[in-house]
Amino acid sequence: MNGNTVAVLLGVTQAFALTLSVSFIVYVLVIIVPYLRHRPGDTGDPASFEWHFFVPCRDEDPVIGATIGYLRQTFPDAHVWIIDDDSDDETIEAVAAAAATAGRGVRPDPFVHLVRRYRPDARTGKGAALNQAYRELMAWRGEGAGLSEVIVGVVDADGRPAPNCLDVCAAKHLFGDAGIGAVQLDVRMLNRDVEPDAPTWWGRKFGLKLAQVQDLEFRTAIAAIQTSRGFTGTIAMGGNGQFTRLSALYSIAGGTATPWRGSLLEDFELGVHLLTGGWRTAFTPDSHVEQEGLYSLRRFLTQRTRWGQGTMQCSRYVRQIWDSPHLSTLGAGEMLYYLAQPWLQLLGTVLYPIPFLILVSSGISEPDQVWSWFAGDGWILFAIYGTFGILPFAVWGPVYYRKCLQRKGFVRGIGMGLAYALYVYTFYITSWRALFRIVRRRNGWAKTRRNTELTGSGKVALDR
Repeated sequence: MNGNTVAVLLGVTQAFALTLSVSFIVYVLVIIVPYLRHRPGDTGDPASFEWHFFVPCRDEDPVIGATIGYLRQTFPDAHVWIIDDDSDDETIEAVAAAAATAGRGVRPDPFVHLVRRYRPDARTGKGAALNQAYRELMAWRGEGAGLSEVIVGVVDADGRPAPNCLDVCAAKHLFGDAGIGAVQLDVRMLNRDVEPDAPTWWGRKFGLKLAQVQDLEFRTAIAAIQTSRGFTGTIAMGGNGQFTRLSALYSIAGGTATPWRGSLLEDFELGVHLLTGGWRTAFTPDSHVEQEGLYSLRRFLTQRTRWGQGTMQCSRYVRQIWDSPHLSTLGAGEMLYYLAQPWLQLLGTVLYPIPFLILVSSGISEPDQVWSWFAGDGWILFAIYGTFGILPFAVWGPVYYRKCLQRKGFVRGIGMGLAYALYVYTFYITSWRALFRIVRRRNGWAKTRRNTELTGSGKVALDR
């Protein structure tokens, strides 16, 4: 392969990769402006609504008692529905003890409800567990009038909704608007400043940084994407801090009473059905829910593999999204772009290394010509290539430091941004893992273990 051929091949592959990178940079610039310009809105009166928290549980003995106590103390007028997915640990006992304590002399506490599932019907996914709670809520309450004033919030077993979240959700521009079917809160990591109890210095620092980068991801990049979706009318739901009007759930549940479907990304899937069913969704950064950030890279990859696989599964809704009369062309395009992300990551994994492989191969056979090309102006292409591959992610570091943490320190912010860039590139790994799971028909729910859940050997136990 001569030098001219090398230059042509490098130019073609880099042009294609740079087109993807430049498109993404433009996308980041578009979403970052409304995010930075956001100002808190008015709040509403939560007494205008009836509130119910759904808390899915599977082996959550370490955290569920404290969560019940927090929810009952912070939101005394809200009902808490604990959905036990046939736990093997002491989750049921922990729920009973917490309910007795929260009852304040009333045994049992009428605001704490236990929904029990048993194998083989149990452990079939978070959506199936939420559907069971939905059916029991409907049976408990009845299908009469007033469903539009009933709000269902989904909270993780370790979730901590902010005390002001009901006031914020009740605002006129959120559930005060009868057309809003669902509201998603901002998400934060509650352990972002807490070092893990790891045996080594490296383990403690790595675990802390991983939790902090997850906090950065949700509070900046994801929050900015959600804010920009307000213009396209395609705000997505998350698995934690998701509030939905009961009438909206009822309208999409159908005769099978299953508003949540079978995807491993049941939250996004719910949003698809709400949006294509004529409901509008909303996102608010004015309140938040806190959850546990993962310290373990292995558990993080398991979690993101499940998310990536769920996104791939939701590709079956492409036609439904594109044909929906309730979505604008821009809105449908935004949703399809999101669904394309794991597939683009698979494509990028193949395309991005090609210029480097060609350069190395040619450098071995014709080192003088390749060096002459590289020393001329070839290095500029690689410099641009690398910059465009990192800049769209690194920019969020200074934003996170300044806007979210209210701290000065541009250099530290750049460091966080570079850490986030490395973090994002793990999604190329999880996209391939998700594809392999689909090919092997491994569609089961892989639960992400808590940081405190250890086996007797001290290693984190993972469901496969």
